[in-house]
Amino acid sequence: MERKERGPGWVLLGLLPLLGLGILLALIVVNGAGVERDDLPPVEDLTIERVTMPTENEFVVSVTNGGPDPVTIAQVNVDDALTGFEMESGNPIPPLGSEEITIPYTWVEGDAFGIVLITNLGTTFETEEPVPAFLTPGFSSQTFFQYALIGFYVGIVPVALGMLWFPFLRRLGTSGMNFVLALTVGLLVFLVVDTLLEAGEVAIELPGAFSGIPMVILVSLLTLLGLLGTERLFRRGRTEASRLGTSYRISLGIGLHNLGEGLAIGAAFALGEAALGTFLVLGFTLHNITEGVGIAAPILKEKPRLAHFAGLVLLAGTPAILGTWIGGFAFSNLAAAIFLAIGAGAILQVIYEVTRLLLKDSDRAGAPVLSGPNLGGLTAGIAIMYVTGLLVSV
Repeated sequence: MERKERGPGWVLLGLLPLLGLGILLALIVVNGAGVERDDLPPVEDLTIERVTMPTENEFVVSVTNGGPDPVTIAQVNVDDALTGFEMESGNPIPPLGSEEITIPYTWVEGDAFGIVLITNLGTTFETEEPVPAFLTPGFSSQTFFQYALIGFYVGIVPVALGMLWFPFLRRLGTSGMNFVLALTVGLLVFLVVDTLLEAGEVAIELPGAFSGIPMVILVSLLTLLGLLGTERLFRRGRTEASRLGTSYRISLGIGLHNLGEGLAIGAAFALGEAALGTFLVLGFTLHNITEGVGIAAPILKEKPRLAHFAGLVLLAGTPAILGTWIGGFAFSNLAAAIFLAIGAGAILQVIYEVTRLLLKDSDRAGAPVLSGPNLGGLTAGIAIMYVTGLLVSV
């Protein structure tokens, strides 16, 4: 078939359906969908995302309007008593808009307070549970450094300690190295399930308009497909992917997962839950030491330079510091869900690569893929992550 030339007319043909769609949408917005019901009240859907206490004389309530209509806050109730409030951007809150409502109120440290927002239509929105009153750490150089130190303990140190097993693992022999590769797959399988569940928990808290759960699934899928396409692009002309490149991709996937852990820790400290924050630090630190083994597994047959080990540790561990800063100073459920979904997609891509590497090594050694060492490694990886994960969830 003879190929036709592509001129300006060809571009216009491509834009014509989009132009028609734009006109149709504009008509719907201006004239409505054709069914008018003036007797129905506006739909109000307000989500209380966070309550902070920057001073001892105020609450700051962060809300998002997930409904199709503006929402006007008329009254605020704290512990069954009406009180004044201020809104920086003013009323009403537009659709998909976010606002911070400042409530002047002298609270007592340690007491729990119930906060109810009342709209001009009489609809009430309240916190799921009474909010414990603790001073929210503000941004300062000291707090900035403290959060960075927490992320360092949780992310960089345990990954580096896990990487110290590299000389020991190199002496395991072929079957032993395949065991470690299978163990890595087990670690990553647990991580991807854990990351998706965390993303789902955060997504549920989003306003319905954001379609939280579908968004998490789609972002994870797009991340997986994007990374697979990128990996094939860089691998063009070579028979197989670099083992060192595989380790870097494992570090990236684990780093995105550790970003989510940092978000949880920073948010816990910011909301005054110091005991929970400390517990999470201890649990995640022990939980993450096995990640170093997973990063080192693909390069057991190589001798990378020391700089690569430092790069792998920083790529996997540094996002925990960034996550702690975000969680402590500017936590957002939407951003957290997206970051975690990207992390899940990245880990899925790494599982594919490490599994492919394990299949090739088993084929070269003439051993069955579902051998005893491989099945044992897969089971051990999942079991290790599950047991250490209990320290975080219990």
